[in-house]
Amino acid sequence: MALSPLVVFILLYLVTSIVARDFYKVPITVAFLTASIYAIAITRGKLRRRINVFSRGASTPEMMLMIWIFILAGAFANTARQMGAIDATVNLTLWMLPSEMLLAGLFIAACFISLSIGTSVGTIVALTPIAAGVAQQTGADMAMVIAVIVGGSFFGDNLSFISDTTIIATQTQGCKTSDKFRVNSFIVAPAAILILCLYVYMGQGMAEPTDIPSINFWKVVPYMVVLVTAVFGINVMVVLTLGILLTGIVGLTDGSFDFYGWLGAMGEGIVSMGELIIITMLAGGLLEVIKHNGGIDFIITRLTRRISGKRGGELAIAGLVSIVNFCTANNTVAIITVGGIARKIGEKYGLDPRKCASLLDTFSCTVQGLIPYGAQILMAAGLASVNPVSIVPFLYYPMAIGLSAFIAILIRYPRRYS
Repeated sequence: MALSPLVVFILLYLVTSIVARDFYKVPITVAFLTASIYAIAITRGKLRRRINVFSRGASTPEMMLMIWIFILAGAFANTARQMGAIDATVNLTLWMLPSEMLLAGLFIAACFISLSIGTSVGTIVALTPIAAGVAQQTGADMAMVIAVIVGGSFFGDNLSFISDTTIIATQTQGCKTSDKFRVNSFIVAPAAILILCLYVYMGQGMAEPTDIPSINFWKVVPYMVVLVTAVFGINVMVVLTLGILLTGIVGLTDGSFDFYGWLGAMGEGIVSMGELIIITMLAGGLLEVIKHNGGIDFIITRLTRRISGKRGGELAIAGLVSIVNFCTANNTVAIITVGGIARKIGEKYGLDPRKCASLLDTFSCTVQGLIPYGAQILMAAGLASVNPVSIVPFLYYPMAIGLSAFIAILIRYPRRYS
């Protein structure tokens, strides 16, 4: 009974989405709100006390830190976009491509941009039109070229310091983003190198794209500074604040916007994170009520009763986030939903929180990168005018990181974090 609010959320969102034949027609916020009201209703005690339990979960220090980071990330991403940093980075990457490494270059571009901006969707929006043009010029399979961009976009979604999945995974597991980045790198680097080599082989003989726009190198500076400072382990809030200031300086200097335009861009970026902030708070409150009623302990007991060691604990975390992601078609929501449970499993079996955060992020990105009703594939298919299902067979990178993470669990790799 304590777990029934989670069931209500998944069934409400999944069933209504199937009926509507559109997984983005049903607001996730409404599904969470309905499940939250139900959770409060079935909890025993005075109404005010039940609401206090929910509010306590929605406003923990970890939850508020996540929200602050979301606000800064939204402001930076939008100011960088309006300043022209995305276009400049794309053009720079394409300008550097040898003709025989066209597919590999597009993959590198998607990896680099998604790592810099922390969002797969933003990367797909920026690069898909270019990839579609490349496919038309070279006669390559459109779905295959688009899949290169979609796959590469999940490189940054999985590793970026400002990705919402990274932020949530690290905060729910209680570890630093820089530590999670190191563990994640060990797991996905072999997959990324393998897929890059595959694209080098597949791209032999393809023609080089023409009409690459001129490059403003100054506009690439904010992304490079954010990436370098984040890699050196500087606090993510400091990194994002520095990025916002740099986008303002470059944008004001070259006339991309005036002072009020810069403030307006920050405001729009902050507002764009509103739904994610609401989801985060509702999910935190919902899971606190479930925990209060004994649901978390019940899940851990049932899920781990046949687990005999660390491998089983890690497999349980991987399976749990994958199932929820498949049902919700949103990797951020999946990590928010199961993050608290994963931490309890980690504590029970003495798992390294850095690897737990890495597994949460990697397996959620794997599932999100392969479901044809996910936002990323739907958006790419729409921009390129192809069937979403036709892209799935070519999504080699999401498949590779899922396999790599699964093998990492079985062979206890990297050993230092296992």
